Amino acid sequence: MYSFCGALKASAGANAINFNNGVFETPQADPSNVASIILGGGAGTRLFPLTSRRAKPADAKNKNVEHVLILSGDHLYRMNYMEFVQKHIDTNADITVSCVPMDDRYLKYLYVILHGLVAVSGNYRILIVLPFNLPSFRTLKVDKSAIGEIFLPLQQVDTTLLGLSKQEAMQFPYIASMGVYVFRTDVMLKLLRCSYPSCNDFGSEIIPSAVKEHNVQAYLFNDYWEDIGTIKSLFDANLALTEQSPKFEFYDPKTPFFTSPRFLPPTKVDKCRIVDAIISHGCFLRECSLQHSIVGVRSRLESGVELIDTMMMGADYYQTESEIASLLAEGKVPIGVGQNTKIRNCIIDKNAKIGKDVIITNADGVQEADRPGEGFYIRSGIVAVLKNATIKDGTII
Repeated sequence: MYSFCGALKASAGANAINFNNGVFETPQADPSNVASIILGGGAGTRLFPLTSRRAKPADAKNKNVEHVLILSGDHLYRMNYMEFVQKHIDTNADITVSCVPMDDRYLKYLYVILHGLVAVSGNYRILIVLPFNLPSFRTLKVDKSAIGEIFLPLQQVDTTLLGLSKQEAMQFPYIASMGVYVFRTDVMLKLLRCSYPSCNDFGSEIIPSAVKEHNVQAYLFNDYWEDIGTIKSLFDANLALTEQSPKFEFYDPKTPFFTSPRFLPPTKVDKCRIVDAIISHGCFLRECSLQHSIVGVRSRLESGVELIDTMMMGADYYQTESEIASLLAEGKVPIGVGQNTKIRNCIIDKNAKIGKDVIITNADGVQEADRPGEGFYIRSGIVAVLKNATIKDGTII
């Protein structure tokens, strides 16, 4: 887009036609006229049982909204959303879909973790969106000649169209939707109220249909992005943060992450062995061992405890020393992990009470199990101890 300034004048005696500075300039993205909505994510079945007592939140703010930014609440990434909105404005798009380049490793999981493959033209316009609401990726094998030259959802497409180098394009031959969108407000309202009032999902219903009649553009996000919408992906992504030189860093002073201020004291560590771990505020660790694990706020680990490949979410409140002593005297289990307990490959939800001499290792390699009455589930081989659950002394899982 060119920028003109000054005045054009016709022949003598004619009126001058004035063009103010910036008349032909591309509008700049303005955060004050963009609404951000984090989708609630439905029932949260993929993250059950962690969602049995919590919801994936949604929020919307601001007035005089020209554009609406739709975000999914179950991905881990860092993005400058105003660059995304600026791309939307620059291309005069009705809808812009944020996309990631994808390789073959994830194809068998795409119907679970992504929102569809897309085919794009040379000007970034999305031609086709193929939603992953079918039971198996492999059932989507199609004959290109039967559908048309522009429809390339399951064949290696030229991802250099979105700015990848030739080498990157060979490694990542697919373009996948992240489920993150920018809508023109009037277009979104029309789609929801008039065109598709009975639709329930952007990725599998509204976007694929809107491609036919609207200018739907692709925006390349070529940085760290990870789905955390399943028990396994949430578990793996969190534990990956404990590794040396992790792929994703929270410690960027220019783009910090914000959480609820809890004003907790520092963690107290007494004669512990800690290797590749993250420990939150306000914890009490006594003569325990941590390896490749995360320990959440207000956690209490007693002597002899071993955590390996474990994600412990912590507690919502403290129990006093007198309360803990009283519970132990009555044969009950306080919040935290009791003496000599060994835990591996496990997610421990908040306020869980795990007794002494407990073993949670899933030694039999069970992949799926429902034991809500006993305080746990197993998903993808990972034991998930429920929020507020009690695991009695000597239990073996």
